[in-house]
Amino acid sequence: MSSTKLVYDNILETIGNTPMIKLNAIAADLPCTVLAKVEYFNPGHSVKDRMALKMIENAEAEGKLKPGGTIIECTSGNTGMGLALAAIVKGYKLICTLSDKQSKEKMDILRALGAEVHVCPTNVSPEHPDSYYSVATRLNKKIPNSFYPYQYDNPGNAQAHYESTAPEVWEQTEGKITHFVVGVGTGGTISGVGKYLKEKNPNIKIWGADTYGSVFKKFHETGEFDESEIYSYITEGIGEDILPKNVNFDVIDHFEKVTDKDGALVTREIAKKEGLFLGNSAGSAFQLIRQMKDELKPDDVVVVLFHDHGSRYVGKIYNDDWMRDRGFLNNENTTAQDLIRNHQDLSLVTVKSRELVSHAIQKMKEYNISQLPVMDGDKFVGSLDDSRLFKAMMDDKELGYKSIEEVMDAPFPIANHLDEFSTVAQLMNKDNNAVLVKLADGSHHIITKHDLIGTIN
Repeated sequence: MSSTKLVYDNILETIGNTPMIKLNAIAADLPCTVLAKVEYFNPGHSVKDRMALKMIENAEAEGKLKPGGTIIECTSGNTGMGLALAAIVKGYKLICTLSDKQSKEKMDILRALGAEVHVCPTNVSPEHPDSYYSVATRLNKKIPNSFYPYQYDNPGNAQAHYESTAPEVWEQTEGKITHFVVGVGTGGTISGVGKYLKEKNPNIKIWGADTYGSVFKKFHETGEFDESEIYSYITEGIGEDILPKNVNFDVIDHFEKVTDKDGALVTREIAKKEGLFLGNSAGSAFQLIRQMKDELKPDDVVVVLFHDHGSRYVGKIYNDDWMRDRGFLNNENTTAQDLIRNHQDLSLVTVKSRELVSHAIQKMKEYNISQLPVMDGDKFVGSLDDSRLFKAMMDDKELGYKSIEEVMDAPFPIANHLDEFSTVAQLMNKDNNAVLVKLADGSHHIITKHDLIGTIN
């Protein structure tokens, strides 16, 4: 833990003693007091600074890490940043392996701190040679004088939180804490803090936020490692497809699964209501409290740990386009113009009513589109849909030589650029797979069912 020194000898001495901040507006509908342990006040902007330093110090004491050595770690980014600070101060080289679902900001910051970064595919098993676990293991065997902390099983992970995070939580709440809530990934934070708090008061509840696609909740409740629970998910920093040795299931009272969407939306809500610019897992942790609020009483003091800073997610959960592409933004405020945002800079592809059907087919192939508005002069007079066109060609082999006006359907309905999502959706039906939208400058663009599906929550 850092001290009250006015001048520190190096950046590592500033790790710890992060503030506890009461949550107000966002917790107004909860029956209890909610306090946030805000870990982005650490120098590497995350809770992982604590355990990264502890793992390095332990390795040095045990002779596993020698001067001039190389640290190799598989990380979701935050542990890598903590290790990077330690490596800079202590004179080590750092190599990090990350999964490709991690934010670009995390990768860029690691490189800025001198780390060598290897990006590995997410959708492979842990045993696959390309997984970020396997790549780290392979590099460790290949590179002389290297040390692989492997935060998932390294006891220094939970030890750091037992020795620093947990005593801070206990002292800052004056022992009044009744519940501790945190997202669970490697398991070090929840296990180290949970062990300490249970020793102080065995009645304190330890709750872990899990995600859909992770094995923790079912294993905790049944003892079964169910591979059918494993599938890809978007939330960073929590959930696992393995059982890290650092997860002490005995000190955890309950796991609660939170959806990717809820985690992302609540993280943004915390920023707007509390001024706390946080990482993705913070929303999942707070959403757990909301989902469990019926278990809470007025005298309860809930401490939720917020792992990291939002600067690492500005291109993801704080980016409206990214959120919209994944269907995470509520569509009730979505307008027709929002729906064409991704292709608004492209000109509308049309055909003329007197062109041959074969010309229309060629345009559909060239632009990889399924619907075409048909024009006569500057008016929309009809439409073509690839599925109905295909069926008609099966019935008439000479269809390609006919004019479009002979086979076209009714023109697509036209929406105003300010029309809401619901208005646009009502214009679509089984016979009509697209809508034209008229912009303020008089130009037109097309909205397809695919555009609508991309925003459905």
